[in-house]
Amino acid sequence: MLLKTLSILNYKNFDSQDFVFDNKINCFVGPNGIGKTNILDAIYHLSFGKSYFNPIASQNIKHNESFFVIDGVYDKQDRQEKIIVSLKKGQKKIIKRNGKAYEKFSDHIGFLPLVIISPADRDLIIEGSDTRRKFIDGVISQSDKTYLQDLIKYNKVLSQRNALLKYFALNNTFNGDTLDIYNEQLHNLGQVIFNKRREFLETFVPIFKDRYKAISNNNEIVNLTYKSQLFENDLNTLLIDNINKDKALQHTSVGIHKDDMNFEIASYPIKKFGSQGQQKSFLIALKLAQFDFIKKQSGVTPILLLDDIFDKLDEQRVSQIITLVDDDNFGQIFISDTHAERTENAIKQVHQTYQIFNLETTG
Repeated sequence: MLLKTLSILNYKNFDSQDFVFDNKINCFVGPNGIGKTNILDAIYHLSFGKSYFNPIASQNIKHNESFFVIDGVYDKQDRQEKIIVSLKKGQKKIIKRNGKAYEKFSDHIGFLPLVIISPADRDLIIEGSDTRRKFIDGVISQSDKTYLQDLIKYNKVLSQRNALLKYFALNNTFNGDTLDIYNEQLHNLGQVIFNKRREFLETFVPIFKDRYKAISNNNEIVNLTYKSQLFENDLNTLLIDNINKDKALQHTSVGIHKDDMNFEIASYPIKKFGSQGQQKSFLIALKLAQFDFIKKQSGVTPILLLDDIFDKLDEQRVSQIITLVDDDNFGQIFISDTHAERTENAIKQVHQTYQIFNLETTG
């Protein structure tokens, strides 16, 4: 799968910009603040219908403008696919494939598989469990439509149950029968999601460890483990056992929406005991494993976005990463970097075609 052309209009700091891309490696270079990451985010937007960096859609419209349009033309399995994402202030976002608007954005997820590696990924280590759950869900959802739909249903029932708990507290009342209906729905959906997450990590962890081994030259031992309350008991039992707590809190305190992952280096939490370089290598390995998993599951080679990837890595780790992507396993790659010379020197080691866009001269 290849992104052939990209046009952006009123997106973030860009008025209007058009790009024609190389089939292998495309590099955006220039000083901080010129918009390198925004171009990668526009490409991400075409795959997921949203920004990777700013979830508030209207804030991605250029200042003093009323709309944005992102337009991408792809080659996928010998077909041309034209995707347009547009948003006008005060209106709903629209995603079109070949001129036809999607009724549900979730139908688009996975159609253009993509993996991004960015400094913002550090949130996976330093933020709460919600960020790590979204990572697992994002990887599985790109190749499993049913999983995504089950997740949407689970979250809907969860918010209904939470609203009911608030209603009970507000009106000093209780109705066990209504609660039982929500409990059963959460139990059934939660069990399916839990099983898929567990199966996913059984496959994913060995791929991740292999990737880390290659980046670190086999010098460090890392691991990630799945944490879930459903290892202790089935969800229906957990919901019944915690009803008094839930009534007091006015929200559901147990379930797969509390799942997490432990990130470890040498059996210690990487958040506390990993250096900056080790943490960055961990995250890159995590995302490259995501790439491998999605490619295997979907049969389509994802687009790979590398945002400011060379920062805070020593030369040896940089050359390890470049060697990794100099591989027919990878398809089209987009790179952003502040140092044009560093990027070009690194890319010259790769036996692939490439194009460098210097944003200081393209504006």
